[in-house]
Amino acid sequence: MKRLIIHGDPGIRKGAVVEVDGLDGEQVLFGISRNGEWHGPDRVQLWCTAGDASEREDYDRRNYVPQFLDVVTADAEDVTVKQARGAHSGV
Repeated sequence: MKRLIIHGDPGIRKGAVVEVDGLDGEQVLFGISRNGEWHGPDRVQLWCTAGDASEREDYDRRNYVPQFLDVVTADAEDVTVKQARGAHSGV
């Protein structure tokens, strides 16, 4: 599992499946926090908790320490959206 910070908005929601330049394979976005809407950087930042599908149970059970996750940053243009939102995302 890792923290993925996306600069810009590629039009994704919780549960999205993406590929990011520099990361191996598809990443499922378990949770997304949208930052910089009114104050902050010149464009929005999406702070995502991402991992492969096998890490879903660890995320649901909070079996990780958010402060110790590796951080990866990417521009929205470098994110390939495979599925814009999850089937069970509730949105």
